[in-house]
Amino acid sequence: MKNFTLFALGIALACSTQVVSAQSKKKSSGGGSSSSYSTGIGLRGGGYSSGLTIKHFLSGKNGVAIEGLLTTEYKARGVRLTLLGEKHKGISDVKGLQFYYGAGFHAGAYRGRYYFADARFYRYHKKDLYVYYTDDATYVAFGADLVLGLEYKIEDLPFVVGVDYKPFFEVFNGYTGFYNDAAVSLRFTF
Repeated sequence: MKNFTLFALGIALACSTQVVSAQSKKKSSGGGSSSSYSTGIGLRGGGYSSGLTIKHFLSGKNGVAIEGLLTTEYKARGVRLTLLGEKHKGISDVKGLQFYYGAGFHAGAYRGRYYFADARFYRYHKKDLYVYYTDDATYVAFGADLVLGLEYKIEDLPFVVGVDYKPFFEVFNGYTGFYNDAAVSLRFTF
């Protein structure tokens, strides 16, 4: 137990040293973004799926970033990897606030995909009867994504808070679907 406590204390000290050194550094252009960071890693919590997010700005002054998402749906047992290319534009009235848009693609695998049936489409039914079906098969899914969002780099802290809308089209087991996903993200930046 003593070794674990010393290990945890060492990790906490290392992290606090990194935060202090990151705050004391002079702010730079951050790879072309007006938010003064080049990479951010954090969590994304949405209405349809949640998971990990990492965003990295490409070098140059163009405000182009690549974002990767590793997420899972709330009702599905599986994972989805999404890659997005994004164009960021600073909002001149508010320092640290950016608008961004982009597109990308995703691939994933789910076990026990769920299906939804509405009883209003059946001849003999009770009013407002909804039925959920699940199975135990594994499905490979892939599709295309769009993204539209706002993010704010908190001044003097190494964090970015963002909100986005990410509609996507998905193909799985011969079925297609269009889904709307909105989320809030919090990233640690460096």
